[in-house]
Amino acid sequence: MRTPRRSLLLTAGLAVTGLALSACSSGDGGGGSGDSGDGVAVLASFYPLQYIAEQVGGEHVTVSSLTPPGAEPHDLELSPSQVDQLGRADLVVYLSDFQASVDEAVAANPPSHVIDAADDVTLHAAEHTEDEDEDGHDHGSEDPHFWLNPTLLPQVADDVAAALGEIDPDHADDFTANAAAFAESMADLDQRYTEGLATCAERTIVTTHEAFGYLAEQYDLEQVGISGVDPEAEPSPARLREISQLVQDQGVSTIFFETLASPKVAETLADELGVTTAVLDPLEGLNDDTQDYLSIADANLEALRTALSCS
Repeated sequence: MRTPRRSLLLTAGLAVTGLALSACSSGDGGGGSGDSGDGVAVLASFYPLQYIAEQVGGEHVTVSSLTPPGAEPHDLELSPSQVDQLGRADLVVYLSDFQASVDEAVAANPPSHVIDAADDVTLHAAEHTEDEDEDGHDHGSEDPHFWLNPTLLPQVADDVAAALGEIDPDHADDFTANAAAFAESMADLDQRYTEGLATCAERTIVTTHEAFGYLAEQYDLEQVGISGVDPEAEPSPARLREISQLVQDQGVSTIFFETLASPKVAETLADELGVTTAVLDPLEGLNDDTQDYLSIADANLEALRTALSCS
């Protein structure tokens, strides 16, 4: 956790800006403020971090996300009111080098407490980056999608609990207990995946983009992404030929697409190859407010078991 120090001049300037922009604030736009009266105001940059903060904070926090429901977090652009709210939040939880506009806002308008999830996990090198380079996309050399391995989330939860305990020491024990309960729920999810994917006829998953590397490594699967880590990158003709050959050679029966990115390439490729398509959700955001991280993760497990012919 980092606690940046703001200069008196910056603080005074932001106070004036906050008065001017407060009328523009909204729940979907991200977060309350430290004086909202609804508990500790926590602002997460996108859904998985929002979910962690909600589980750890419980009734003592108000959690909002900078990324609206149904939006693709990779391409998030912040409004001036969101930048202002970020600076006024009691705690901001984000992932550096994933959303450039959030990185810039944290640097320009630092909140009193900030957690960078990249400090809590070791990010892997991206498996496939040449298509982004060809099409002018540059999202760095690291794969950010650590949240698809449930064993990696408790580290972030512990950091959130510690930060909330500093902000609201009267409820520090609650935050610590909630983080421990969260770790148990992630361990249970990990066990369901381990058992559910233990015996499968296939172990290769073809996905729209390479969001599932952490999941694949944890459960002994092979991920093949049509695009790299950026879901909006257009695959090259050579990459499409390579994927087509792999599907035919390995007898892959399903090509997975996602909920927040266009399924066009996956559907076209599946039609040409005579295979089926199915949804595998990268859990970057929600389309349906009746779902949460656990329910989507369990739906992903069932989709994988069906596609891979697991017993």
